[in-house]
Amino acid sequence: MGGESFTENMGNMKLDDEQHSETTENGYVDVNGDERKHPSSELYLYEICQRNLPVPPSSSSSDMVSISVAEKWEKELLEDPKNRLALSALSANDPKAILTQRPSKIAQIQTFNIKIPLEGKPITNQRSSGRCWLFAATNVFRVAVMRKHNIAEFELSQAYLFFWDKLEKANYFLEQILDTVAEPLDGRLVQTLLASPVGDGGQWDMVANLVAKYGLVPQSQYPDSWSASNSTPMDTLVTTKLREDALELRQLVSSKSSQSSVHDAKEKMMRDIHGILTVMLGPPPAPNKEFTWEFTDKDEKFHSLSTTPVKFAQELSTKEGIESNSGSDVKELFSLVNDPRNEYMELLTVSRLGNVIGMRGITYVNVDMAVSLKLSPKTFFLSLQPFYSSNQPLSIMMWLIVSRKTMKKACIAQLRANLPIFFGSDVGKYSDSASGIMDTSMLDYELGFNVKLGMTKAQRLLTHESAMTHAMVLTAVHVEKGKGGDEGSEGGDEERAVRWRVQNSWGDGVGTKGWFVMSDAWMDQFVYQAVVDPRFVSRDVTDVLKKDPIVLPLWDPMGALA
Repeated sequence: MGGESFTENMGNMKLDDEQHSETTENGYVDVNGDERKHPSSELYLYEICQRNLPVPPSSSSSDMVSISVAEKWEKELLEDPKNRLALSALSANDPKAILTQRPSKIAQIQTFNIKIPLEGKPITNQRSSGRCWLFAATNVFRVAVMRKHNIAEFELSQAYLFFWDKLEKANYFLEQILDTVAEPLDGRLVQTLLASPVGDGGQWDMVANLVAKYGLVPQSQYPDSWSASNSTPMDTLVTTKLREDALELRQLVSSKSSQSSVHDAKEKMMRDIHGILTVMLGPPPAPNKEFTWEFTDKDEKFHSLSTTPVKFAQELSTKEGIESNSGSDVKELFSLVNDPRNEYMELLTVSRLGNVIGMRGITYVNVDMAVSLKLSPKTFFLSLQPFYSSNQPLSIMMWLIVSRKTMKKACIAQLRANLPIFFGSDVGKYSDSASGIMDTSMLDYELGFNVKLGMTKAQRLLTHESAMTHAMVLTAVHVEKGKGGDEGSEGGDEERAVRWRVQNSWGDGVGTKGWFVMSDAWMDQFVYQAVVDPRFVSRDVTDVLKKDPIVLPLWDPMGALA
């Protein structure tokens, strides 16, 4: 899975409580720095009166877990033969293996009627790292490279971007620490920054920054080191060092040290981080230094290309590069997201989320996933205006509004143009890596546990139950006519997706030789992002990029890094 999930980050974070700075541990409260008083002690109650400590809530027997009631529940549960069978099966096996529904496995097959001819191979493997976003992005970029140079198999170096991302994130983190010196150390903002200073995860705009500044290189020029494939030891060391550096920087600023002293201290810190990365990942190619790439094309013809990493990446946006890539300029791709908590057709961003100082931040155009749109009354009536003069019935005008090119329609159009799609999702929900199936009807928890799970997508985001945790690539879709058309609408016979083909980065030992299949219902619920070419959305969608963004806090689920 790519990156640390938002929920995992929150689990590591100490939340701010400005009214109560005392820390509690195992039912004790530190009231004077060297003594621990239990909440039931007389001294603790005295301290409550003297220092306005929070009073533990009163409780009655009805609020407690009753042993006798639990025994009654158990007796009633096991009186049902179905529950006794569930006990035997689910206590001795992986629940997924027992609750997986056979019809789901039969329906989610690797057969598609819209498929890009050059999907890119081999299947890549991020191994024990959270680099999925770099793998997904380079798997998109490599298709353009393969087309331009007529190559059968090719892989870009993910480790090259990984090195520079770590260095840039370290710098970004230290700058955020300096910018938040006035914030309390135990406040929510600083604690969120400290939770994961240089996590492996990232977003599309971050990889766009890296490619623009550092370029790209073939994997043969900078293959994975052990620490690239097994990033936890390196991440742990760098994180510890940066947290220590953060305290030092805050102390320097608080003690009124000169600006030059703070700058010198930070430069020393960055040099230390660079040293750790260089030793553990290996010295990367210099972005503007020439390298020579030798390869053989599909026709067994030998080629030798001398260029720099920056120029190698820039070739994809030349006229020749764009023409060879079905008219798509990779620099123009942008993120659509589906966040039903927020109004659609708005630009979203996340405060203090990024990797390269002075370059683009994270931006998402929030759109609907399915056909119907979430519009405010004002936006709805404004959207009617273009149709007033057409003398069309209101029902027709309504359909024209809701049938704009949404996320799914953009994805289908892009696949028809033979272009892969970077997307972000919550891969751990209702999915099985062994079979490579992602389907909301795959696991029947109600059958096994007599519980019904019914949160909406918005509710899962609001309760931290779901967020973007993994980035992958779409390369095909199966569509049918008349699937799920709105009753009585002009679009009742329109084309609808049934299932999607997914290129993962977990090696060829999972799924169907590394390929996954995603039901359309799963896409509705657990896909949050798709990176698309502006040609495949309507102009009003691209116009959203000109709006002032709605700024979400750093701890928002949309700030989760895949």
